[in-house]
This record gives sequence, C-alpha cells and structure tokens, in this order.
Amino acid sequence: MTQLDTLVSAPLGLTGYRVGTPQCAGELTMVPVWGPEHRGFVPPRSGLKLNRVVGYGKVEMHNGASEGVAIVPLHIGYIQDAAQNHALCSAALLAAGQTRLFDDACCVQSGQGGFLEGRDQWFFVLPVELRLRALELRKRRDYSKLWPDISDLNRRYGLPSRGHLEQILSRERATLTQFRSRLELLPGQLGALFFVGGSFVGLELAPDPVYFAEMWMALVCFAYGVAAWQAETKRDAQRQAEAGQVARAEPYEADGPAELRAELARDRAARMDEIASWMAVPASGTWTVQEEERYLDLRLSTVTGDHVAGQVVTDGERLVYASLFTNRR
Repeated sequence: MTQLDTLVSAPLGLTGYRVGTPQCAGELTMVPVWGPEHRGFVPPRSGLKLNRVVGYGKVEMHNGASEGVAIVPLHIGYIQDAAQNHALCSAALLAAGQTRLFDDACCVQSGQGGFLEGRDQWFFVLPVELRLRALELRKRRDYSKLWPDISDLNRRYGLPSRGHLEQILSRERATLTQFRSRLELLPGQLGALFFVGGSFVGLELAPDPVYFAEMWMALVCFAYGVAAWQAETKRDAQRQAEAGQVARAEPYEADGPAELRAELARDRAARMDEIASWMAVPASGTWTVQEEERYLDLRLSTVTGDHVAGQVVTDGERLVYASLFTNRR
C-alpha cells in the first residue's frame, strides 16, 4: 500500500491513510483507501433519516440513534414516490436524537408537487457535475436554485432540458447501479479516490468502514457513476464511428502459463503506474478553509482549492470525514 499523503499533499491531515490496488470499471477508476477509524459516528442509512419535507426547499433531518453524532453527508439527496425530491447543499452535524430543519435545500424535481409520506426512501449524492454549484449555493434560500444547472446537465446528456434530476437518477438507475457490482467494496475500506477517464473527480473519506459501506452505492453509482456512464457512452459512440480504423490489441505471445502470468504482470504494473500519475493532480495549487459549524470538538469546514472543492469534518487535528471533488464545471 502507498501512503495517501505522499500522493495528495493537501492541508487535510491525511497521515495514516493508505491507498490500495485500483479497480477499473469502464471509464470509472476507484482507488480504495484505508486509514484511522473513528468510532461513535452514526452511519447515514441506518441512523440518519429524512423526517419530512416541510415545504419547497425545507427538509427535516433526524438522527435516530440513542448515542453518536451523525455527519450528514455532503450533497445527500432523497428520492421517493409522491414526494418532492430534494438534496442538501452542505454537510451538517447532528447530535444523538436531534431533529434539524434545513431551509436552504435545493429541489431537484421541478414542476411536481408532493410531500414526504413516510414511505420507503433511497438516497443519492448529487452527480459530480452539479456539486461545485450546489456548494456555492449553500445558505441561499431558494428551492429552485439548482434547476438551471440540472436542466443544462440534462441537455448535455441528450435528455429533455428540464430541472428534473430523476431523468438521470431514476430512469437510468438500472444502468448506474451496475457500477456497484463492477467495483468491489473491500473489507475495512473507509474511503476512495475516484477518476473518470483518467481525470480526478473525487476523494471520499468516512469515519469508519460501516459509514463508508452505507455511502458506497450513492457515491459509486450516482456521485461519480453518472459522469462515468456518459464518458462510456461517448467512448462507445466514437468507437462505432471509427469502426474498422481502430488498432486492435495484439494477443499475448506466451508459450505457457508462466510466460502468460509474466505478460499479465507487466501490463498490470504499467496500468498501476499510469493511475499513480493521476493522483498528484488534486493537491496542486493553493487552498482555503472556512469553518461552517461546530459541535463539541468537531468542526465542519468548507475547503476550496485551485482544482478541488468540498467539505471536511475534523476532531482537533484529526480528519474524520472528507468529501472533495473536482471544481471543474
């Protein structure tokens, strides 16, 4: 394993975090991360609930655990039948048993009414293409504030130009959830670096493996799977256009299992070297850190760099949670 702070030298206290062998699924590359575990934090699916939608742009979250702080994940959103779908523009800290109203949520489904009725709900994380804008819009009380960006994203993806994110998340859910099975969540894994087409798109770190496991689908399938799905669609279209002109990979020239294993090892090593060269990009340039809120010794801060933006939670000098993504639009 390689130490993460030797690859990503950002002011985030990454000492002790280690990266493992990358996994590739089409255009999406995931580099698993292991590191210090911080117990006492409530996982987002089993402990944190969207209580109700009070009105457009106003959602109520509840930490149902009897003990433990809930870190509300950055840009978490909920899809439910007969409800207005919303996403949060910022992470948050909720004490055990606390209920909190967020009045700066963004509606991600224009033109359809309805409120939460206690039915089954599933959550997502905003696609990376929308995350910088959503972060910029935190604290602005305007439920429709993300509709123009969602509309533009739909248009770029060849879908009707409307502020309906479910055109991607719900209607393409079967396609997007394939990334969950194509990439393997490893024992003890509590974070990951994500790349699409060789470009950095995100770094996600959780307090412990249980928390990260509950975030796995939302991150792999929706936060970063959407961009990877589109990159694969463009790649396949280009290959079809260039049919007959693309050079085919030559088969291995091996005389036995030992030579074949050596050829495979050389290819794998070359691929690992290529992926390692991508990892230094997120850390270059300058950074600013702005505290947003605190609970006891915990601090939630917004981090902005020349190439990366996002939010982190720290406990003193220790990094507990991070959700950082490319700031390219």
